[in-house]
Amino acid sequence: MADPTSPTPFVLSGPHGPLHGLIDFPEEPGVRPTVVICHGFKGFMEWAFFPYLAHLLSRRGLVVVRFNLSGSGQLPGEDRVSDLEAFRANTHSRELEDLLAVIDAVGEEIAPGRADRNRISLVGHSRGGGNAILASARPELTGRVRALVTWAAVATFDRYSEDQKYFWREVGDLPVQNTRTMQELALGLGLLEDLEANGEALDPARAAAARTCPWLIVHGDRDLSVVFSDAEKLKAAAAEPCELLRIEGGDHGFGAKHPFQNPTPQLIQALNATQRWLVRWV
Repeated sequence: MADPTSPTPFVLSGPHGPLHGLIDFPEEPGVRPTVVICHGFKGFMEWAFFPYLAHLLSRRGLVVVRFNLSGSGQLPGEDRVSDLEAFRANTHSRELEDLLAVIDAVGEEIAPGRADRNRISLVGHSRGGGNAILASARPELTGRVRALVTWAAVATFDRYSEDQKYFWREVGDLPVQNTRTMQELALGLGLLEDLEANGEALDPARAAAARTCPWLIVHGDRDLSVVFSDAEKLKAAAAEPCELLRIEGGDHGFGAKHPFQNPTPQLIQALNATQRWLVRWV
């Protein structure tokens, strides 16, 4: 495994509390195109392949920004949820607002003089992919967001059964387990209420049709967490230009686990395609 250079930390005053992040700078001097990476549900900016991905993209001359969503409940260096209440209070709208705040800070509070705020690409994994799709479709970001890559992205945030929703409303929380850490976590009722009240604004498939930047959809055909049909739904809904890359034998993390060891053939395929796409369009 390549040894990533030490990224530069930052703390941004976000709409729902401090947003802790890391910046991987390229060797090239001056203002450079920028990539913002958004992690998914129960993820964090230092999970498995994110440092490796950020390092590779910085070697392609890009400024790479990654951060922990305020609802992740994790601080830099942590690999499990330490703030259970922050995790419980999280909503989909909050995640989108966090991502938009980071994008808005690129080139100003984040990496001034190095990050080009008018040449931004978005990369998102799983639920973070859904958030990246929503952000790419925002009218105020038209022209600033130049490219989009999603890995194992969700086609909808409404992934709960009616029985789960009934229990959620009755009890006020929906228990979830982090199978990696075996932590027992809970989703607060606010997340369900947000989803039901703002379903149209939080619809990745709808945003897929509205965005105009070039989009690469990367998805493994053995993904059991977000099945491949989600990728097909997004591709069917998407405005052009858009391409779908099916990773044969790829699971939700393309074989990557935390802590990260070495890239698998499936992850290498995703990494190579992502680099080519971003260099092509920025």
